[in-house]
Amino acid sequence: MPAWLFTYPALHLAAFLMAYLLGSIPFGYVLTRLAGRGDIRAVGSGNIGATNVLRTGAKGLAAATLLLDIAKGALAVWIGQRTQFAGGETYAAAGALIGHLYPVWLRFRGGKGVATLLGILAVLLPIAGLVYALVWVALLATVRISSVAGIAAAVSAPLTAAMVGARQYFPMLLGFALLVLWKHRANIVRLRAGKEPRIGKPAE
Repeated sequence: MPAWLFTYPALHLAAFLMAYLLGSIPFGYVLTRLAGRGDIRAVGSGNIGATNVLRTGAKGLAAATLLLDIAKGALAVWIGQRTQFAGGETYAAAGALIGHLYPVWLRFRGGKGVATLLGILAVLLPIAGLVYALVWVALLATVRISSVAGIAAAVSAPLTAAMVGARQYFPMLLGFALLVLWKHRANIVRLRAGKEPRIGKPAE
């Protein structure tokens, strides 16, 4: 086999592509289709994530979507850490999140990345994953606005990395937070207008 296949750039590219394909599996879309509930993109906000799946009234499907979206982020980074990928965990992290946000299977129109980013952090930087989860759950329980909880959790990731001395992850996690903010741009407009729905209520 060609020697270049075993160079760091090639192995890291392989980690990215593997993670992209894993991250791009649209579990919310697949599960609602299999359950006979139609196209989740035609419901509520049109998002493929757990919060919008919940708007179909299927709590079990929403929970499964949440857990699977977390799991694919965690699994992608774990695989990227294996020796055959030459320490490609950061490339895998990027691939998994980008895959979820822009899946090739859905014409690059994916979810908002909050659950998948939690899975990524759980393996890549567990302390940041813990802070992320606490912020997310606390705001979901108190404010009950999914977008507020998700945005705040995403912003916590680079801040935690900086505070615990994991500055090698700061630029990437800052980029991830900005991507999550970008995917929530319509939510931010509704928040400013006071029209963002709370969990359990239909999107306007």
